[in-house]
Amino acid sequence: MLGLIKKRFIIVSIFLCFISFCQAQVDSTVLSYEEYLINILNYHPIAKQANLKVELADISWLSAKGNLDPTLDADWNQKSFDDKRYYRIFSNRLRVPTKYGIDLVAGYENTQGVFLNPENTTDEFGLWNIGLEVNILQGLLVNERQTALKQARVMQDMAINQQQIILNELLYKASIAYLEWQQFFYVQSVLLENERLANQYFDNTKETFFGGEKTAMDTLEAFILWQDAISFTNYNELNFQNARQNLENFLWFKEVPLELESLTKPEDYQGEIFTVSDVRNIQELARTNPLILEKINKQSLYELELRLKKEKLKPKLKAKLNPLLATNNNLLPTYNTSDYKLGFEFSMPLFFRSEKADVKMGEIKIQNGVLDIQNKQNELLNKIESNLLKQNILRDQVILVQRNVQGYKQLLDGENEKFRFGESSVFLLNKRQEKYINGRIKFIELNLKLNTVLLKYLYLTNDLVK
Repeated sequence: MLGLIKKRFIIVSIFLCFISFCQAQVDSTVLSYEEYLINILNYHPIAKQANLKVELADISWLSAKGNLDPTLDADWNQKSFDDKRYYRIFSNRLRVPTKYGIDLVAGYENTQGVFLNPENTTDEFGLWNIGLEVNILQGLLVNERQTALKQARVMQDMAINQQQIILNELLYKASIAYLEWQQFFYVQSVLLENERLANQYFDNTKETFFGGEKTAMDTLEAFILWQDAISFTNYNELNFQNARQNLENFLWFKEVPLELESLTKPEDYQGEIFTVSDVRNIQELARTNPLILEKINKQSLYELELRLKKEKLKPKLKAKLNPLLATNNNLLPTYNTSDYKLGFEFSMPLFFRSEKADVKMGEIKIQNGVLDIQNKQNELLNKIESNLLKQNILRDQVILVQRNVQGYKQLLDGENEKFRFGESSVFLLNKRQEKYINGRIKFIELNLKLNTVLLKYLYLTNDLVK
């Protein structure tokens, strides 16, 4: 149903202008690059998916905190037979876990019955207990609860980095689509001018042919050149429409995909779309890239896992101490130092072979992660350095080609003057025009290449998403 409800982009353009540029006057037929990015960040499904990663990480943190939630349990059992109450047992217990291997426990018991197990017997007021359960060896300072909390914190940082990676990738692809649409739009304007000039030469040649100044061969040549110009325009029109449709893949409003108004055009290709600030420390840029930070987060998770695995090389020894508190007629608990329950639990494997293997695998996983980070940082560093070199080269080329285009225009104007006075030919005029048109197209393409390289730099340095 949504596919049939294609809304025109002018709606979202007005909306975006209102919320972001309400103080400015904006040409509604121009889709600026900034408006385009605002639309993607607000409405594109992938951008919304990226935000969900952070929400999921926050939920995981809440789940990990749940391991420290106090628990309350109660149990009531009664047996009656042959007009006798065999037993009635009521007990409840409150357990308060901590992030260390210590649990606070408290409980209450009240029992009656003629066949009650003597160790469960209490007076009519019942018996209270409060105490500690402590993991003395394994699990005291490092345990599953504490590790889960720390892992959840790391997962929150990782989710932010993953969100940044997804948005960075999305905006990079969307920006490439915008640049291609921009290129073919302005190339089309150049080719339309080329077609107009070729048609004008053909009309002029026909007139001079009928006036006896030009031959039929000149007229035929001018006609063929005009047809070639039409062919070039039509071919670029296909590329332009493909680029336009590719751009529309990134445009949404709420859950509805958008299409561009027929008169909508990109901003001027000679404008400064991407601004690269002063180059910072390249080593620092390579280290703080979210792709690298995500791997560092994974390393932190591996290290927490390894620490927990090393903890399991220790035997298990748990001590339980529960002072007992009796009650009197006033229902106030009283404590006697000789009233308590004390116990120990101990267990350990004889060889620790599984535990040792787990530790070794964890160490190898960490070593592998360190090597992966070093490799990715080096790749990223080389890409940034190469990109900076390309920026300088392309800036020089853009200036050079711009000067050449100005020169080609002067030569074309001069050749036109000579043609008007019969001192030139269609062939020479076409060559001048071809140089001028190709120069303008090359200038547009070089601007695209420079902007693409600048875009790649922002992508590598994580400056696309602010």
